[in-house]
Amino acid sequence: MTKTELYKELNYVNHSREKRLHYAHLVIEHDELIAPLLEILFEVDAEISCRAAWVFEFMCGEQLEKIIPHLNLFAENIAKVHLDPAVRPIAKVCEYLIKAYYSKNDHTIKTALTESHKEKIIEACFDWMINDEKIAPKAYAMNSLFLLGTEYDWIHPELAIILERDFQIQSSGFKARSRHILKKI
Repeated sequence: MTKTELYKELNYVNHSREKRLHYAHLVIEHDELIAPLLEILFEVDAEISCRAAWVFEFMCGEQLEKIIPHLNLFAENIAKVHLDPAVRPIAKVCEYLIKAYYSKNDHTIKTALTESHKEKIIEACFDWMINDEKIAPKAYAMNSLFLLGTEYDWIHPELAIILERDFQIQSSGFKARSRHILKKI
């Protein structure tokens, strides 16, 4: 399947779990589709990029190690994603990566995720925390930053400041997650 064909196929992706999983499995079975999927995803001003992000999130949820050859491309471009329906899945993929990196179990991500990748994820997560994003990307960013803060001692104090500052003006979901993270810090 060419990039053009994949582009057309993404028009059939909708919010249903069934469709997202179908196309995620298609990409998992055909590794050569990951690069064009990411190219489409990072056409950040195109609505189709959101559909690519949905498929990419599900692919990573199923087989996270498939991202490894593409970590540089992913890390270099995550900060460019700005459409709401695409930001949430990208934040979720960041959380997948960070959870795998800090998990007690062996995971190939532990050797593949570099210092540079982590820095780009930290930057994106803080951007999602301070920008006017919906609760889901903020929640994924909170979790990622909390875990990253176990390695980088400056993150927890900065995260706590943001959570305390925004606590009163955010949704009940944000408040619940904030309380949970602040207790851990």
